[in-house]
Amino acid sequence: MSRSKLISGVEIQDSQLVLLDEKKDQRGSFTEVFQNHWQSCMAPVQWSFVKSEAGVFRGMHLHLRHDEYFCLASGHCFLGLKDLRESSSTYNEYALYELFGSSMAALIFPQGLLHGWYFTEPSTHIQAVSESYVDYGKDDNWGCRWNAVDLGIPWPFTSAILSERAEGFPSVRDLEASLRDHRQKDLISK
Repeated sequence: MSRSKLISGVEIQDSQLVLLDEKKDQRGSFTEVFQNHWQSCMAPVQWSFVKSEAGVFRGMHLHLRHDEYFCLASGHCFLGLKDLRESSSTYNEYALYELFGSSMAALIFPQGLLHGWYFTEPSTHIQAVSESYVDYGKDDNWGCRWNAVDLGIPWPFTSAILSERAEGFPSVRDLEASLRDHRQKDLISK
């Protein structure tokens, strides 16, 4: 059986991959997908169940106010992270994970990381955030192109099905410039 794991890059500070223990018997299986005692950065307030078709890429997204949780329940995907937190020991580093529904794992990561996932086959995943979708808006919903040269993630695919919004995402450099402008405006308005 293939195991979910980090396949390229480094473990990003404050993120963690938790291999989940699927208990099987003649009835099926039972898997705990989240525990408070894991001591993660995550305090979830919203859980979502997401279905994706083969070839779909979701991301690269960036949130400055909320942490995220991702667990592939079925299928196969590649999940990439890029650390944009200037105070982090892994600033500007990336991590690329390969996840399998048959080897369930939860990837939990903090705010300030670019993140995106590509599905090689029809897949379902569980996603949680520490801030409800109704409570955040455009001021915390940033992104960059999944294939931007300055992203530096060696994705093992060359094309993807994207949302209309993701089609217009900028490079990492342009995203960071927009973030600097946004922070400057915040400082001035305070």
